[in-house]
Amino acid sequence: MERFEIIKPKKIKENVFDLIGNKWMLITAGNKENFNTMTASWGGFGRLWNKNVATIYVRPTRYTYRFLEEEPSFTLSFFQKEHKDILKFCGSHSGRDHNKIKETGLTPLFIQDNLVGFKESYLIISCKKIYFDDLDPKNFLDKRINNEYENDYHRIYIGEILNCYLKKINN
Repeated sequence: MERFEIIKPKKIKENVFDLIGNKWMLITAGNKENFNTMTASWGGFGRLWNKNVATIYVRPTRYTYRFLEEEPSFTLSFFQKEHKDILKFCGSHSGRDHNKIKETGLTPLFIQDNLVGFKESYLIISCKKIYFDDLDPKNFLDKRINNEYENDYHRIYIGEILNCYLKKINN
């Protein structure tokens, strides 16, 4: 981790709405031997049960879902604008059919407890799952949401933030 420094979550200076909603992120789960990553623009950060947490949403139909189910932890990797094509590719191609790492040129970075981030990212957040639940269509107050997803509902994962890795800038 020579190029990254560990910072506390409150030291992240960016607007989280921009960070997730506009810049997007790669959700990565698995281990050194076998992992997958997917692009996401839904999620959040906050406090729950006296812990700093990240919340992600993943459909069971996504290949990464299997890795999230099998492993206790996941990472969120954030990139600069020049990597937007990588994020587009990882969001529109399944790891079932494509080797996303090879096809995008991403460089896996193995961090604590076998977690995977990417050297090209400028911020990696590692999380330990502490809760999950499935969205229930009967609880949608706006019924248009239910109609839009046609029974392909997300699983919510809440992860306790373990570490935030910020890329060091060489002066």
